[in-house]
Amino acid sequence: MSVLIKNGRVITAADDSIADIYIEGETIVAIGKNLSYKADKVIDATGKMVFPGGIDPHVHLSMPFMGTFSSDTYETGTRAALYGGTTTVIDFVLQTQGDSLKNALTDWQSRATGTAVGDYSFHMAVTDYNENVKAEIKQMVEEEGITSFKTFMAYKGALMVDDRQMFGLMSEVKKQGGMVTAHATNGDMIDLLVAKHRSEGKLSPLYHYLSQPEVTEAEASNRFAQMAGYTGCPAYIVHLTCEGALNAVREAGARNYQVFAETCIQYLILDASLYEQNFEGAKWVMSPPLRKKKDQAALWAGINQGLLQIVATDHCPFMWEQKLMGKDDFSKIPNGHPAIENRFELLFSEGVNKGKISLSKFVEVSATNAAKAFGMYPRKGTIAVGSDADVVIFDPNEQHTLSAATHHMNVDYSGYEGWQVTGKVKTVLLRGKVAIDDNNCLVDKGYGQFIKRNKVTGKL
Repeated sequence: MSVLIKNGRVITAADDSIADIYIEGETIVAIGKNLSYKADKVIDATGKMVFPGGIDPHVHLSMPFMGTFSSDTYETGTRAALYGGTTTVIDFVLQTQGDSLKNALTDWQSRATGTAVGDYSFHMAVTDYNENVKAEIKQMVEEEGITSFKTFMAYKGALMVDDRQMFGLMSEVKKQGGMVTAHATNGDMIDLLVAKHRSEGKLSPLYHYLSQPEVTEAEASNRFAQMAGYTGCPAYIVHLTCEGALNAVREAGARNYQVFAETCIQYLILDASLYEQNFEGAKWVMSPPLRKKKDQAALWAGINQGLLQIVATDHCPFMWEQKLMGKDDFSKIPNGHPAIENRFELLFSEGVNKGKISLSKFVEVSATNAAKAFGMYPRKGTIAVGSDADVVIFDPNEQHTLSAATHHMNVDYSGYEGWQVTGKVKTVLLRGKVAIDDNNCLVDKGYGQFIKRNKVTGKL
């Protein structure tokens, strides 16, 4: 199967020009003006922007959490991602404490293999670092193509590792050519504040936010960065939300530490005032929580300063009925927010259209930098000869409204209900095949492939 995309405005992190793209099979073969190739399918992209397929390196599909599972499966979640212009996601395999990384991987493979619609890869979340796990790190990197290892600095007794385990993991992962990532919040301090609020009968969603003040994230981000600097391990802070944590990254950079950071679309455009809506605020109960408007300004600046290299989602949806598990106690509300389908369009609408970021920066933080950071570039994250033909044809002027009534995520509410967006994904190609066109999905369950990743360079 061959495809010729004609007359689009092709935008990558480095280039911006009117060009044709010729695709054979799964790969981009040629890019240039007025290409003369004969193709099985011709797509006229006149007046449209043509972007690399988006990469969301932070999603949770079919994830067990707080006695339930996130409501998007690999089928529904990766399909929704494709509708929103994201062609590849990276999910988190969660090691069970006391068990092996290999058994955890087998569990997650059983959920994804043959069901994913879009392409995917895995991070390995290490929750119990010991000598047996240490011996598995090399296998994960070299045989499985899993080169990033997540740690939690919160959720004691379930996911949290202590500083001794963190230090040991960093030392081994550096040796094997990988990266350590962190949910960087001070779990002990958060647990204390949660207990305090509950004992005082303060049980609404607002107290989820008040149990995780900015200092809990700033302190942990600094601690993580300092350990990364000492060990020399490439490091990455997930879902960074606030000015204090951003300053920790800034200071790490001044010391020449290899510390990358992502934020998520919700932290750029939503704020903590939503928690004042009584239990409706449960829609935005996530960890870390939404922050103040001053933090939004800091995050946009951090993107433009190169301190935040990636915008992800931390997509972890729960049905409203699941959120109601915490109707009488904020600490029992499943943490998570649906956004896998909305990230690309919201980032364009709120970022590019409002002059906060450039088009090249948009491509960097939505696709290219994730591919580079996590060992998929140039196969993914760019439009170039030899790259996978993951392509988004985008109308920058089409206005539409986000709503649970029209989204494709398996969740019965939207965190952006009624949000007016300028810019619409029109056609998406995944490895050369038209996956989304005219709001229809044209690829089947199981088309998505697992993407083995290369060793981490620690550079973008």
